[in-house]
Amino acid sequence: MPDGSSTTHLLQPKLGVALREGYHLDHFRRDAVAALTVAIVALPLSMAIAVASGVSPERGLYTAIVGGFVVSLLSGSRFQIGGPAGAFILLVSSTAARFGLEGLLLTVLMSGVMLTAIGLLRLGSLIRHIPHAVTVGFTCGIAVTIAASQLKDLGGLHLPGAEPGPLIPKLLALGTALATAGPAALAVGLGSAAVIFGLQRYRPTWPGMLVAVVAAALAAALLHLPVETIGSRFGGLPHGLLAPRLPTMTPQLALQVLPAALAFTLLGGIESLLSAKVADGMTGRKHRSNMELIAQGLANIASALFGGISVTGTIARTATNVRAGGVSPLSGVMHAAFLLIFILVAAPLASFVPLAALAGVLVVVSWNMAEKAEFVRLARNWRTAAVLLATFGLTLARDLTTGIVAGGAAGRVHARRA
Repeated sequence: MPDGSSTTHLLQPKLGVALREGYHLDHFRRDAVAALTVAIVALPLSMAIAVASGVSPERGLYTAIVGGFVVSLLSGSRFQIGGPAGAFILLVSSTAARFGLEGLLLTVLMSGVMLTAIGLLRLGSLIRHIPHAVTVGFTCGIAVTIAASQLKDLGGLHLPGAEPGPLIPKLLALGTALATAGPAALAVGLGSAAVIFGLQRYRPTWPGMLVAVVAAALAAALLHLPVETIGSRFGGLPHGLLAPRLPTMTPQLALQVLPAALAFTLLGGIESLLSAKVADGMTGRKHRSNMELIAQGLANIASALFGGISVTGTIARTATNVRAGGVSPLSGVMHAAFLLIFILVAAPLASFVPLAALAGVLVVVSWNMAEKAEFVRLARNWRTAAVLLATFGLTLARDLTTGIVAGGAAGRVHARRA
């Protein structure tokens, strides 16, 4: 069976290829099982990422449903699963805080247009030339930032004002609020993280995140724990999707959000192609990078129209899809359908989920996404260490875009000297 190497340049979705090769009942069964497995993982994770990004939890589900559907329908990879990603938490939260929800939706829409254009112009190969040390540096920087962003809800801390965005002021503000920590919230948050880590090690086939979140919700409700929940902060989830509409657009607002849209585009392209590459390594297949970027771009446009946040290919959910036996993009399409069924049928249950449990979920995500062993290996060589630490340090001290640009510049300098 060909691996697709000879057709990687084509701007054609892999769904059509999979169907033309012959799609049988056994393939559908395997895709359906994989779709349900991925949906179980995506359900708590999508809500957790949305809350951490400064928007209501249903925005994460809209993103996974609409964005995930479009990604799989048009993807240049057979196995890619799209949705909200932890890597975007910092960018989304800072954009929402500065420009509001309408500004965020416009940013996502503009990013989608840019990603689509990059794919149509066949520039996807340029993203592949970003140095490995840069990707490890910003991934680890994002992981630290995500973990820090969850400390407030994890410990049930109460701040007198808004939580600072930059890392150092954030940690200082949280440190002064330690006396307000809630033992119940801390127990729920740490307990949720412990359950997930334990199941990952001893029962890796179990949906650890969903088990932890359900157990936390049951414990909080039955024991009447004094913890904040999705319902107490956001109210109930809506029964269905929003009607599509264009976000507010003015030339002035578009110009203001342009730098953020460029950052969304760069990170989205990198994350999506890395995820597709991981799937290639697990399956022996080859993805179509430019078609993948087109799919990601159109998915972001669709997500913005339906009130969702940024969409990208997600490594953890894509790997779960492969391990669960998915054989075609239909598994991703069906995963979106399963999430839609949850909103239509069981949305009220989400109101009982403690925010501390979602914080515990993201603490695990940040730990798993940090490439710790690779960070140490690259730090041992002074050339790669300079690129790595420049990216990592500036991602923490300033922002993701500054970190990537600085790391890429350092990489070019060392490449010329080598």
